[in-house]
Amino acid sequence: MNKNKVIPHLIACSFFLVLSLAYFLPTLQGEQIDGHDNNTWLGGAKEVLDFREKYGTDPLWTNRMFSGMPAYQISMMPKGNMLATVYNALIAVMNYAPLFILLAMLSFYVLMLTLRVDWKLAISGAVGFAFCSFNFIMLQAGHNSQVLAIALMPLLVAGILLAYRGNLLLGAALTSFAATFQVMANHVQITYYLLILIGIMIISQLIFAFKEGKIVDFIKASLVLAIAGAIGVASNASTMLTTYEYGKDSTRGKSELKKEGEKATSGGLDIDYAFAWSYGKSESFVMLVPNALGGPSQQNLGEKSQTYETVKNMAGPDQAAQLVKTAPTYRGDQPTTNGAFYMGAIMIFCFVLGMFLADNKLKWWVLTGTLLAIILSWGKNFMIFNEPFFNLFPLYNKFRSVSFVLVIVSFTVPFMATIGIKEFFNKNIDEQKRKKALLHSFYGVGGMLVLMLLAGFGMSFIGSVDDNFKQYNDLLVALRADRARMFKLDTLRSLLFVSAAFGVLWFALKKKINYQWLVIILPLLVVLDQWPIAKRYLNDTHFKPKTTTENPFIPTEADNQILQDKELGFRVMNTSVSTFNDASTSFFHNSIVGYHGAKLERYQELIENQIAKQNMSVLNMLNAKYFIVQSQGQQGQQGGPPMAQQNPGRCGSAWFVPEYKLVADASEEMKSLDKFDPKQITFIDKRYSEQLNGFKISFDSTASIKLTQYLANHLIYEYSCNSSQLAVFSEIFYDKGWNAYIDGKLVPHFRCNYVLRGMVLPAGNHKIDFKFEPAIYAKASNISMIASSLMLLIFLGGIGWSIFKKESLVTTEAKPSKGK
Repeated sequence: MNKNKVIPHLIACSFFLVLSLAYFLPTLQGEQIDGHDNNTWLGGAKEVLDFREKYGTDPLWTNRMFSGMPAYQISMMPKGNMLATVYNALIAVMNYAPLFILLAMLSFYVLMLTLRVDWKLAISGAVGFAFCSFNFIMLQAGHNSQVLAIALMPLLVAGILLAYRGNLLLGAALTSFAATFQVMANHVQITYYLLILIGIMIISQLIFAFKEGKIVDFIKASLVLAIAGAIGVASNASTMLTTYEYGKDSTRGKSELKKEGEKATSGGLDIDYAFAWSYGKSESFVMLVPNALGGPSQQNLGEKSQTYETVKNMAGPDQAAQLVKTAPTYRGDQPTTNGAFYMGAIMIFCFVLGMFLADNKLKWWVLTGTLLAIILSWGKNFMIFNEPFFNLFPLYNKFRSVSFVLVIVSFTVPFMATIGIKEFFNKNIDEQKRKKALLHSFYGVGGMLVLMLLAGFGMSFIGSVDDNFKQYNDLLVALRADRARMFKLDTLRSLLFVSAAFGVLWFALKKKINYQWLVIILPLLVVLDQWPIAKRYLNDTHFKPKTTTENPFIPTEADNQILQDKELGFRVMNTSVSTFNDASTSFFHNSIVGYHGAKLERYQELIENQIAKQNMSVLNMLNAKYFIVQSQGQQGQQGGPPMAQQNPGRCGSAWFVPEYKLVADASEEMKSLDKFDPKQITFIDKRYSEQLNGFKISFDSTASIKLTQYLANHLIYEYSCNSSQLAVFSEIFYDKGWNAYIDGKLVPHFRCNYVLRGMVLPAGNHKIDFKFEPAIYAKASNISMIASSLMLLIFLGGIGWSIFKKESLVTTEAKPSKGK
């Protein structure tokens, strides 16, 4: 092995490691990010995590949220995928946050090497990609899987480009490896957006292959990539297939419920819901100027702000200090935002430079993907394009928060920026052309910033929440003045960084700066540009000791009271919190509701039509033994500590009913729940009528049934009756995994009361086992094992063959076809 070839990459990797650890220094001191969404996830995943720790396996189901749901999208260890072991080992050595940023830089660095970019220049692009502010906003919120999926995007693109540029074996190896990790990140929305970009790239490759007469090469590379990609995806079969199966029954799937005057939905999200978080057209400027629209919904303006001085004069320093910590600075179109999607002023400037200098094979698919992502991020603010795209483009209507599509831009901007810098030093390009490209880029980006700065003197800086303060005119004047100051300072800041990058490149072109100095100065400028903006959204104040982050919720007196109750299987309804957006209750109890983006569609409909209306009959059938309510404080006002109230009317874990009624469809079944006594009657969809053939209820008032053992994935009941009875179980029906056994013999069960389980039970004394045994999981795990083994063979074989043949990862263009 040539030591001189290895050392530069070791230097680059060491720099990336130091940079990521320096940013997340508290993690070296045993602290973790205290993110709201991470805490929310912990609440919902608590039962699964405890089960895994105790039994060494996954339950695949949890009863802690929405009365019970599959745990596939909550917490599931990918079984069979051999790379999952590698991933878990990395997590054990290094905390999530620094690891993901390190992976982002390494992934982008590898991509740049495949495109013949000097390793020293590749460092700048890798830093620019990893330090996009969005990554840190997501890490602060606890969206770890999202950041991991973004971090791995360049690696998959690298494999595909390698194959299309002639290195089929190494391209296939890298593609298969990257696809495995990308899908393993388990953030379908980010992977979907990446596939849109890859689709554009492949179409571009096809067009150029047709022009150059290289269709055969294109087909060959495409087939190799299709096989490699399929193997990578199949390595995650245990995750993909369970998610696919569950997705049909989740809120991303079809609804059987018909609204008045409407047909049942065809699947996908409602467009108003999906487009709720849409960028305004002017909000796209935050990619260049982070405070172009005020940054996050609320931020600390500090004691030097006009808002502080105004409130101090009105209400005193204590009130002023409190208010400026959460000042409403945002004035964009989104309902709320955690911060600006800042790409870096230097990266955008170099992106424009790349548009002037890059090869057409790279330029046009990058530009197309960038523009498409920006337009799609506008959502409801550009319906003439986005509405038909939402309705017609495959699977696009499965995802909400369309502003997330800007992850495409977070990749394409540093990608083309790095290519632009590379081509700027390409001696094969005329110096005059490079000079013009540099000047035009500076005039374009710098000129835009100057215009924004000038326009700032005439803007009103009105925010959507200003009506809440209209009675305080002096406060509004001060608040808008602070917004104006933020806008102007950040615009000037971006202009200075663009000017600095221009100056460095200009002097390098004029040979006033040595190239070796430039490759040191440029990444440092990128760090100085993007690091402080990232720190606005994720800094040392967001870290807490590991013991705190692993137990983020403090039990109330009501929680402690309920935890003393050792009865099995009962549920809790907490009205002292944001009831339908709460995971804290799930941390301690089996909750009637919870917080998750992909709950069962039927349960969501039950929430909307019954639970939200406080239908006690429905809450009784869901075995809501306790209600946590806000107690009264002083002078009879609410505001005292939460207290637990028992519900005497709940039905228990299981019960026998004297009557049932067959209903025609989901709508009739839901309507039947409006007013009924769950202990006296149950409603059954006619599709299950065969299980009731020949059965007539001879109700036994002395019969008994009891839940005797409880695990998340295994429930055991014992019952006694003198004649066949119809039992209702206060458990969520999900026939793609739950099996029922009577004395060890598999027996059928059916859905009743829209979401529950029902069963005809024979006379006598018997034991019933409900076991969660999803067949798809076992089959998918075997597929994962085979595919991941094959993927590793391809990856190691591709790397080994390249070393044997002394082929470099840095490739040239594809070899010409025979006869050319």
